[in-house]
Amino acid sequence: MINDVKKIDQIIQQISDNNKKFLEMSEKIKCFKEIDNLKIEFLGKNSLFVKLNKQLKELPPIDRPIIGKTLNEFKLFVDTKLEKLTQKSINNRDIDNNSHNSDWIDISINSKIKFGHRHPISIIQQRFCQIFYGLGFDVVEGPEIEDVYHNFDALNVPPTHPSRSELDSFYINDGLLLRTETSTVQIRTMESRKPPIRMISTGKVYRRDSLDATHSPVFHQLEGLLIDKGVSFANLKHLLSHVIKEMFGQEIQTRFRPHHFPFTEPSAEIDITCPNCNGSGCSTCKYEGLIEILGAGMVHPNVLKSGNISPEEYSGFAFAFGLERVAMRIFDIPDIRLFYENDIKFLTQY
Repeated sequence: MINDVKKIDQIIQQISDNNKKFLEMSEKIKCFKEIDNLKIEFLGKNSLFVKLNKQLKELPPIDRPIIGKTLNEFKLFVDTKLEKLTQKSINNRDIDNNSHNSDWIDISINSKIKFGHRHPISIIQQRFCQIFYGLGFDVVEGPEIEDVYHNFDALNVPPTHPSRSELDSFYINDGLLLRTETSTVQIRTMESRKPPIRMISTGKVYRRDSLDATHSPVFHQLEGLLIDKGVSFANLKHLLSHVIKEMFGQEIQTRFRPHHFPFTEPSAEIDITCPNCNGSGCSTCKYEGLIEILGAGMVHPNVLKSGNISPEEYSGFAFAFGLERVAMRIFDIPDIRLFYENDIKFLTQY
């Protein structure tokens, strides 16, 4: 055991000499890499500090507090000095950011920078916005927490409609809920603007769906609205056919099928040629050659009245794309859950 006074004095002297050596080396620091090296040398696993710490258990109990205190003071001194050196380096870089001060450029930093990747939903969202910008549409935002009036009543959804049930919608209280569709932004736009109106809105919507390969309780929609004098269903078909070809390719064919939505009349669901099989039939399209991609229709007169617009003077149409559904078709993604798992291997593909 280490138990004589001479040995204790030698340990204290070693710590003192180490302290002086650290001071001398710290005055010559020029970059972050050297700061890291300094920390490794004086506090790393092979440093004198760590070796002496391991020897504490060999000291007589009466001497351990003396050496322990000396080592702790040394560590505190080193940590404080290194922190000041780091802050000095940061400040010097900030002050001299445009002059490229060579004294503070760390050439040892790895130059292989990994850039982030856009999410496939963001890519689809941006593509749609670019297409609609070119057609004269504005992008309008709206709240995700919506009142019952804008989410249901103003959209001509009757009180008995299943979508108003707590089994289908996420209610916060009797008057507020998480919006079930971006159509709520249409009403708010009509309330605040006079026709002609050309707008799209994109964002999250919420419905009580069980999570599986094709459904999610949270997903993204892109809603569109056009109101003017003399707008017809033919205008709707022409616009959507153009947008679909711009998004999926000029060879894509469309089919409009009659449907029912409370807020549009007449209404339609639009199918496109299955991108996976080019219309020949596959498991994705259930061997029909076509696959549904969006819903649309002429704005119901009651909805125009809710937006303080005269249905006798103006007409319009509305449509809504599910962004996940579009992304799954364009990027051949088999499972909607992949969009929300933040798997870096998945995201780096895009």
